[in-house]
Amino acid sequence: MRTIGHFIGGKHVPGTSGRFSDVYEPMTGEVQAKVALATKAELRAAVENARDAQVGWGNTNPQRRARVLMKFLDLVQAEYDSLAELLAREHGKTVPDAKGDIQRGLEVVEFACGIPHLMKGEYTEGAGPGIDIYSMRQPLGVVAGITPFNFPAMIPMWKFAPAIACGNAFILKPSERDPGVPMRLAELMLEAGLPAGILNVVNGDKEAVDAILDDPDVRAVGFVGSSPIAQYIYERAAQTGKRAQCFGGAKNHAIIMPDADMDQTVDALIGAGYGSAGERCMAISVAVPVGKATADKLIEKLVPRVESLKIGLSTDPTADYGPLVTREALERVKGYVDTGIKEGAKLVVDGRDFKMQGYENGFYMGGCLFDEVTPEMKIYQEEIFGPVLSVVRAKDYDEALRLPSDHQYGNGVAIFTRDGDAARDFAAKVNVGMIGVNVPIPVPIAYYTFGGWKRSGFGDLNQHGPDAVRFYTKTKTVTSRWPSGVKEGAEFVIPTMA
Repeated sequence: MRTIGHFIGGKHVPGTSGRFSDVYEPMTGEVQAKVALATKAELRAAVENARDAQVGWGNTNPQRRARVLMKFLDLVQAEYDSLAELLAREHGKTVPDAKGDIQRGLEVVEFACGIPHLMKGEYTEGAGPGIDIYSMRQPLGVVAGITPFNFPAMIPMWKFAPAIACGNAFILKPSERDPGVPMRLAELMLEAGLPAGILNVVNGDKEAVDAILDDPDVRAVGFVGSSPIAQYIYERAAQTGKRAQCFGGAKNHAIIMPDADMDQTVDALIGAGYGSAGERCMAISVAVPVGKATADKLIEKLVPRVESLKIGLSTDPTADYGPLVTREALERVKGYVDTGIKEGAKLVVDGRDFKMQGYENGFYMGGCLFDEVTPEMKIYQEEIFGPVLSVVRAKDYDEALRLPSDHQYGNGVAIFTRDGDAARDFAAKVNVGMIGVNVPIPVPIAYYTFGGWKRSGFGDLNQHGPDAVRFYTKTKTVTSRWPSGVKEGAEFVIPTMA
């Protein structure tokens, strides 16, 4: 059985804590590896290593830093298939879905290759009598990322690529549920020419997280996970003077207007609601048809599609989705379905008893579909993170607009309509961070920023795009005047540019 340690200073380092977490193969339910859980001392060793290495890397010109990322892109592409299979075997998502996970991460790496342009400052000649002003962006030093199990390739790359491009050293604390791909990505960065110590992977649990948050040399931390933990990390990081960008849970709605193309809408809901077994922060988990006729038509078309979903092995290219990540996750999702029934929601498709023939111990669950869900129900208020879609019927457009706007989460939302006026009004008014118009999963492309509102996001700056460069750099502004332009005598008033 594999034992996974840490990657510190460009080397694999075995864990010393004596504590390990099981890494399962979701298809079979069997333990396939043990991952070491770091101590505070191990985390500190990684930070000290990163701090020492960062000085030289921060002084490396941005073109050379970009070349490392370009080489990394080539190396990942060469291992695309093997990385996707490793990801699928640890996470449970299908191999095609795993390839999408990797690709969306690589797109941010591609964006970060433009760092020579992205880090340019500003310059004003003659801002005052003989005075020039210019600004420059400089790295923070050592920064960290705490990333979730559901995108073990994409989100680590979203974090470390722009941070390293900006000249920082990075401490990655990936999920202990599927650490194999993050470890391999660190190896490939080293192979691409990244100096040892600039990207360190420390596996662990809350002890490692708290060590990151309390370490005085870690200047910024990014997190993706549940909202309670996002808020905890944000608050604790603030107490120690760190920058923080923390992204939490979601309850993404899809508004279906009466004029929507229903066949296209159902296709969108099936893919966005059940893909990756619903273990996506941008999954559509609530469908909001406007008007009874729209709702009845939607249910009529959804039921047979949910019933015919093909749940299969992660390695089956024809499967719609594979198993959930752990048995604990599976039981949690089933518990939400039980709760929904008790609350009075109508379970029109029940996938709780699904068993994969020959893989009865795997973490599989069939698709579930609820109708007549109401806003006060727990299954509406909380993130389920499984293959469960809830239909909340809205009387009219105004009610449909209020539902996502008033929800505690504000990650993503979509509207399906042929009416440009309705779509424009919805996009302008809805209180949610990312909007899709006839697009079910509105994840922005790499040169825009990704981030939700309300309890879906804590912090002022979002992930990737221009916000990533702002987050991982500090701005220094220089006001200069040379002796030939200096007046004699002391000045006792506040300087102005008059």
